[in-house]
Amino acid sequence: MKVMFVSLGCDKNLVDTESMLGILRKHGYGFTDNEFEADVIVVNTCCFIDEAKQESVDTILSMAEHKKDGACKALIVAGCLAHRYKDEILKEMPEVDAYLGTTSIDKVAEVIDSVFRGRGQSVIDDVDRVVEADDDRVITTAGYYEYLKIAEGCDKRCTYCIIPYVRGSFRSFSKEHLIEEAKKLANAGTKELILVAQETTLYGVDIYGHKALPELLHELAQIDGIEWIRLLYCYPEEIDEELIEAIKSEDKVLNYIDMPIQSASDHVLKMMGRRTSKADLLEKIDMIKSKIPDIALRTSLISGFPGETEEDHKETLDFVKKVEFDRLGVFTYSREDGTPAAKFEGQVDEEVKQRRRDEIMQLQQQISLANSAHMVSKTLDVLIEGKLEDEDTYVGRTYKDAPDVDGLVFVSTEANHMSGDLIKVTIEGATDYDLVGRECL
Repeated sequence: MKVMFVSLGCDKNLVDTESMLGILRKHGYGFTDNEFEADVIVVNTCCFIDEAKQESVDTILSMAEHKKDGACKALIVAGCLAHRYKDEILKEMPEVDAYLGTTSIDKVAEVIDSVFRGRGQSVIDDVDRVVEADDDRVITTAGYYEYLKIAEGCDKRCTYCIIPYVRGSFRSFSKEHLIEEAKKLANAGTKELILVAQETTLYGVDIYGHKALPELLHELAQIDGIEWIRLLYCYPEEIDEELIEAIKSEDKVLNYIDMPIQSASDHVLKMMGRRTSKADLLEKIDMIKSKIPDIALRTSLISGFPGETEEDHKETLDFVKKVEFDRLGVFTYSREDGTPAAKFEGQVDEEVKQRRRDEIMQLQQQISLANSAHMVSKTLDVLIEGKLEDEDTYVGRTYKDAPDVDGLVFVSTEANHMSGDLIKVTIEGATDYDLVGRECL
């Protein structure tokens, strides 16, 4: 039988999808990306914010249409939406045959088999159950970059966030497992390893008794074939000098940190349940930049949090202007049932949320343009991702650019390259978020 997967949401969800594909391959299933050919469709869902929930619901209903013509014989819903809304799914969506919770992905073959035996057995395991990525996961990215999920869950419990309720408490995966997984990825052609978790900076505290991310970075950097190692989701309060020294000392570890701060107003940060302040953030950023002057800092912000005033918003704008982040994204606040913030007074109108988001992004556009202009005449390593059709122009990324969220480099060259090649490029031009350059031959 052929199975089709639709993976929604974050890169951590993508790792889960690839693990389920690996499990099903061991059980003899074939795969297809054509929903008209699929005997089984699995939708791995997200429910982090309202837009993600709606996308998940719309996708499930869209895939359910393929059961009507008889091609699809089993529709399975997995992931965060399934874990959070299991009862509602089967009640409101009778087309769904079974569901899998976030900590039950290793049972995907059992659940599909139960559907074909007429039992339709759904599985929601304890939210704190540990499920490491399958050793033989099926790579669905281009292959030259791949995500390594180093932990699951989160203990921070920010007042706006549903993640601890659907992903559980913080659980690190063993270094032995991660090193073995990284070696397999390297042997399969992965050049860029991107470390992800709900929070990468606390890696190891639960199983080793201390923050072991620097140790993990040192060990991953010894793996032949891996050229770049990128860090995402580093909580600012947990970034320390040992981690910065590890980034600085290992050539393969990119000078790039994704550091979500969510706000720069102490009033809002306190209401969010964040464990930092504006002064702490400035001190941490100064420390990072003093030790690694060319560090690329990415952050994310939430606009329109309950109780956020125009003064709070201006404080965040001033902070963004002062720090000049290399990369920045903004989400409008999403009121999630079951979170403390959903019950807070002072809920902000959608129009105000959107206006504040737009104002931050307009400011960041100006900052990004200035930052990009500073790159002109520099020579950078660029990881090639593809080629523009009928042109001698390739598309790639620098160390400042994580896939799918950051900028691109358009490279002119007379040489032939494959996706995954690392080449030297001299930057000749810049736009708001992208660069233009020529290969150094």
